Amino acid sequence: MQQKTEEKQNRDPYLDAYTKFERAHSSLTKALNNEAVLPKGMTITQFGVLEALLHRGTLTHCQIAGKILKSRGNLTLVIDNLERDGLVKREPVAGDRRAVGVALTPEGENTIKDLFPKQVEAIHKVMGRLSSEELSTLAGLCRKLGLSLSSAEK
Repeated sequence: MQQKTEEKQNRDPYLDAYTKFERAHSSLTKALNNEAVLPKGMTITQFGVLEALLHRGTLTHCQIAGKILKSRGNLTLVIDNLERDGLVKREPVAGDRRAVGVALTPEGENTIKDLFPKQVEAIHKVMGRLSSEELSTLAGLCRKLGLSLSSAEK
């Protein structure tokens, strides 16, 4: 017992915070990426693409990657699968022959309009374990960390 107390006191606070953040993120993702919320076979990344297109309209691969925080390389396969399933379509971007836009099909729009409220409800349920003050603190800390890293990359 004495040894565990000493280990806790000597623990690196940066590593400890990072480990707890990653475990919480993993648990949160697992809770929101299940068949109760998403249909069988749909990933959280596919959902993110559909949600971005619902709220932003037609976007290029690069714009989608920026919205859902994924690499463009990973996105090609995701969009290929959504296109195969009839949920999105690729179309030329006016004024730029090199760019290809991705847009929702009518089936894709119906799908995401059905799924989005369920995902929001699941997020409320999971995040509802925190008080409003805790939610505000968490949001502020995440924003502060994210912005500090974004500005450090420039």
